Amino acid sequence: MTFIAIVDGAITTVALPSIARQFQLTTAALDGVVVAYPVCLAMAIPASAWLVERFGGKRVLLVALAGFLGSSLLCGAAAGLGQLVAYRAVQGLSAGVLFPASAALLFGTFTPAEQVRVSRYMIIPQQIAPAAAPVLGGLLVDHLSWRWVFYVNLPVGLPAVLFGALFLAGDRGGRPARFDLPGLLLSAGALGTMMFGVCEGPNRGWSSPAVVVCLVLGVVLLAAAVTVELRTAHPLLRLRLFTDRLFRDTNLLNLVGLIPIMGALYLGPLFLQQAQGRTALESGLTTFPEAFGVLLTVQITGALYVRVGPRLIVGLGLAGVSATLVLLAGCDADTGLWTIRGCMFLFGAAIGCFFIPTTVASLATVDRADLAQATMLNTVVRQTGGALAPAAVTTALVLGTPSGAAAAPPVAAYQHAFLALAAIAAATAVFAFTMPDGPARAAARGGARGGARGGARGGARGGAAPGGRSALPRRRRDRVDA
Repeated sequence: MTFIAIVDGAITTVALPSIARQFQLTTAALDGVVVAYPVCLAMAIPASAWLVERFGGKRVLLVALAGFLGSSLLCGAAAGLGQLVAYRAVQGLSAGVLFPASAALLFGTFTPAEQVRVSRYMIIPQQIAPAAAPVLGGLLVDHLSWRWVFYVNLPVGLPAVLFGALFLAGDRGGRPARFDLPGLLLSAGALGTMMFGVCEGPNRGWSSPAVVVCLVLGVVLLAAAVTVELRTAHPLLRLRLFTDRLFRDTNLLNLVGLIPIMGALYLGPLFLQQAQGRTALESGLTTFPEAFGVLLTVQITGALYVRVGPRLIVGLGLAGVSATLVLLAGCDADTGLWTIRGCMFLFGAAIGCFFIPTTVASLATVDRADLAQATMLNTVVRQTGGALAPAAVTTALVLGTPSGAAAAPPVAAYQHAFLALAAIAAATAVFAFTMPDGPARAAARGGARGGARGGARGGARGGAAPGGRSALPRRRRDRVDA
């Protein structure tokens, strides 16, 4: 279900030139089509946990997916730019609920030991989606029209809705605390304005009034949201979960570690198409081997997780990311495609060590009653890291381009951008080796989180029972099991 949402977030960029010709606009004028999606996605995420607790994961997931498919149909049928931007906003709102709801339903069903095995399969569509999006988008735009970039969601999503309605287990929800409206307004406003500022900063300039106002306003709203939520008896955002060191460290790794990972996936196609003059299809086929590297490594990672824990796997994976980015920084305008494909395969093999361990470990010490909240906070962090990635890349390219140069950055600017991402990955790898992973290893060996095994079976039939406790006493969660 999340596959189509991930693809849709990346595939639209490929269709922008065709959409501009259709509506007789410049590509730059279509900025709202791209920005509306992540901004509205970020604004919807804070409400997702409360919705899951109130109405149940299955119901929320299916409604969000239906909304996403309906807005996809409307996007494809849009008669003008205004309609397209509005429908893209609805897509973003639906995706903002879809991502955390699907994660909460998944991790609320399986025990920590089972989550490692399940994640080895769940990671496949999540990693193939961004790699396949440029290739699929190019084929649809070239052979059909830009409208099929949105219509393609329907033949994939409609069977998923039917299958989920018939076979997906879920609960009927419960009676959570009173809805925290001030928390929603402050957190949604903070995330939305900050996401707009981060997305628009590289295009409009970080000193432009609109970007500065949005970033400053976002910081102020975020500070107000944190203050209000920490003083509220039943907050919409349970920020106290970050007092758990393992949960906090894994989210910091996701926030910073996704910058070099997603940044390289954004920078690679730009280097191929602008610095080397390749076509969009050549670019997509050249970066696609990254997915094969991921698929190979996640199978090994899942088997090693129980034995060595997430700390060593994540640290070595990020070190591999840094080393591969240094290799890519050595590529120039004459580097062959197979050389770059080899580097992308190695890059995928390295990042395959990152996603499963950080996701599973982040929930290892979280009470079952807090799973929906924890997955929602994970989604906020991941979306923020993903948004920072292209902003960091574009800023590095601008700084590496001489003021009197042509519009396209020189090859040296791309090389410096790869090196900057490599430095971020190296610093994150050092931090990863300090992560406490004793509780994560204990949970993966079969220790139940909050009565996870019995509760998980019940959750699969009728939803997770609230009030579960972690298998480890809270006072020991921050200890490092040497």
